[in-house]
Amino acid sequence: MTWLERMAAFRAGCDPSEITNAIPYAVFLGLSLERTDQGLLCRMRYADQNVGNPSLPALHGGTLGALLESAAVFQLLWEVEMASLPKIINITAQYLRSARPVDTLARSIITKHGRRVVAVRAEAWQDDPARPVAIANAHFLIRPAGE
Repeated sequence: MTWLERMAAFRAGCDPSEITNAIPYAVFLGLSLERTDQGLLCRMRYADQNVGNPSLPALHGGTLGALLESAAVFQLLWEVEMASLPKIINITAQYLRSARPVDTLARSIITKHGRRVVAVRAEAWQDDPARPVAIANAHFLIRPAGE
């Protein structure tokens, strides 16, 4: 199955875990995707390897950043037909509070969709979506399908 066929199947209703299972870094982080009424939900399962400060304990900021970036990329793959994988231009993460050693969820929305550049906002939380532990804004370069 080609990349374009895999993405079409992903958008058409295949199990979203097929995408995360195909990405070794997503498997390493323990990422999984779920479809909800609000769109895609990315979950990072708690693992000891994701703890950055064992004295608190708190999740490492790098793992939170990876969750936010991954959630943004998965949202792009879900919503936008592209001829290739999106390439990140920049990402800015804001860490709002310590992330406890539990599962962490993230959701993304596309805030601006240009011809070649797409802006995405991602939020990560643990218990309450209204109390995010981190947020990110990112820009991605895309190649529209058919080019």
